Amino acid sequence: MKAFTGRLVRLPGLALRAGRVGAIVFWYGMVIGVSVVRARLRGERDGRGLRDGDRWVRMLTHLGPSYIKIGQLLSTRRDLLPDDVTTPLARLTDASSPPRLRRIERATRRAYAGRPWPFLEFDRTPVACGSIATVHEAVTLDGRRVAVKVRRPGIEKVMRRDFALTAGAMGAMGAVPKLRKMPFKLMHAQVGGAILRQLDFTAEAASLVALRDNLAAAGFENVRIPAPLPELCTADTVVMEFVGDLKRFEPGDLDQATRSAVVRAVLAAIYEMLFVDGLVHCDLHPGNLYFDRDANLVMLDAGFVIKLPDPVRRSFADFFINMAMGDGWMCAQIVIESASHIADDCDLEGFRAGLVDLVAGASGAKSGEFDLAMFAGRLFDLQRRFGLFPAPEFAFPLLSLLVIEGMIKGFDADVDFQAEAVPVLRRRNTPRDAVSAGER
Repeated sequence: MKAFTGRLVRLPGLALRAGRVGAIVFWYGMVIGVSVVRARLRGERDGRGLRDGDRWVRMLTHLGPSYIKIGQLLSTRRDLLPDDVTTPLARLTDASSPPRLRRIERATRRAYAGRPWPFLEFDRTPVACGSIATVHEAVTLDGRRVAVKVRRPGIEKVMRRDFALTAGAMGAMGAVPKLRKMPFKLMHAQVGGAILRQLDFTAEAASLVALRDNLAAAGFENVRIPAPLPELCTADTVVMEFVGDLKRFEPGDLDQATRSAVVRAVLAAIYEMLFVDGLVHCDLHPGNLYFDRDANLVMLDAGFVIKLPDPVRRSFADFFINMAMGDGWMCAQIVIESASHIADDCDLEGFRAGLVDLVAGASGAKSGEFDLAMFAGRLFDLQRRFGLFPAPEFAFPLLSLLVIEGMIKGFDADVDFQAEAVPVLRRRNTPRDAVSAGER
């Protein structure tokens, strides 16, 4: 993580950023504090003031892109936060205010400095705005219609300063006696590292290629991922084919048979990433998953893609299949062996007993009955109580499944969430490239 914390962080800029962040947090802390006191005076003991999700959204938006990304991750954590917080936070995934057009123009021209301008047409008004980048429609010199993802001007400095600030805050929290067993530095490295890696547009372009190749090799003809144009990509831009006429990933007026087919296609693609390929799109929220005009699934934005080391991929798959089989003891063993940190006072037998009970109630349930968010919440609670903390490669894919589960239930509440994984899990022990090499 030295490259993340050391580069582009200077004390004067860090001090200015700390002052701005501190002022915003202080102001909203006062507002939320007053709201909590008023709720208490009215006899409300449900934490209503703290559960004003709209207020948290406004605070995170004012704090800037790093905190918007944190809010996006928290919006998936229904195991930790109530719905009236996570539902408003989910809006942070949709859009951010665009920079001024002149700044976009300068950033784009700077990205192609020293080489010929590659576009016949370039619309400076974004078709989409995220916290890290804006997306623009353009036409290449040879007439191809493309989407150009442009990194926001100055965003790298801001996010690295925020990373340094939050690292300091986590260090202070770790010094509190009651919190000392929590691995705050490890947690910060995991979450902060995942966020900062989204600044690497070269890696994102490579991830688009790899995801496309993997799904094509597995025969997923009804799943589209925009093809990048590597010769036009730079460190600050990702140029890819433009996919027009996109529709939100919602049931709409689809009949039941089509809804079920859609659910199975989504689950099969995600399970293929998780259990066979080991290259996982961990950001399939409603802003990144669509239908095209031919009702194909379209997955966008490969900024948050994680490569699972082969042992972790196998462990994650083994955990899933043992959960479906009801073998809680083996699930517990997998979690213990893959943990990135185990507290000195960890009660392993207590953890095993708790997970055995949890898995016993989950095995064989259909998605209408099996609540992955509840299961994950209880799993995370067991890990916290007994002092086991998962590796990010194990935690982030599970969080991605939580996001997908919410969308899937809107299409077909009765699909067997676990049974759909079994055909893919049967191939879990050998990734496809190894199978292909063996055949050759």
